[in-house]
Amino acid sequence: MPEIQWHIIEGAAGCAHAREHGLVAVVVDALRASATAAMLLDAGAAEILAVREVTEARAARGEFSDALLYGERGGLPPEGFDFGNSPRTVDAARGRRVIFTTTTGAGRLVDCWGAEAAYMASTVNAAAVVRAAARHEKDVVLIPAGLMSDPGFNAQEDWVAAVVIAMRAGGALGEGAGAFCAWRERIEHEGIESLFQTAPHALKLRRVGLGDDITFCAQVDITTAVPRAVLRHPLGVILRDGR
Repeated sequence: MPEIQWHIIEGAAGCAHAREHGLVAVVVDALRASATAAMLLDAGAAEILAVREVTEARAARGEFSDALLYGERGGLPPEGFDFGNSPRTVDAARGRRVIFTTTTGAGRLVDCWGAEAAYMASTVNAAAVVRAAARHEKDVVLIPAGLMSDPGFNAQEDWVAAVVIAMRAGGALGEGAGAFCAWRERIEHEGIESLFQTAPHALKLRRVGLGDDITFCAQVDITTAVPRAVLRHPLGVILRDGR
């Protein structure tokens, strides 16, 4: 059996690469969508419907009237949402369906539909997603999510989390191997939480009073829940725990 290669390709290019080559896609939106999705399932959410747009989330609420709306724009919950995009506010989701939309991570996951498999992951479930992805015996594309509206945005925390996952995998590196080595060196010298705290997106979160989420999201292997896209829905994709 050929050795699995672990690629790191940011944003839309990573989603396309996984789709077009039939590889396993892992969307890494470290602050905060990947952590929130994992912790929702860890808390016992029945399933998550991830959609790109706020309007789609509200439309889905019309179909699933008992669902909870989780999500953000500009870091904060859109009007009428039950909760924001915080991994610290997940307890209410136990036994419930969740409709989930975020600025970037949810949309990236939708864009990965058609890959061999599509997961969401970050440092919080790094070891668990390595186990889940490796079961497919296909190459894996770790996708630092970046920022949907700005391809040039410095997604420092997404790269850190993707490299932590690749370090857990310990396998052969494909595309992004050079960047992996550079980020691994920074992780070893500066530490994961420091790199999360100094990321440009962290500054945005602190400005809206969500600094505690940064500390939470920088934790490593605190859950074995692994959000996996299992069904296509007209408005997005349905996630269930793929651990």
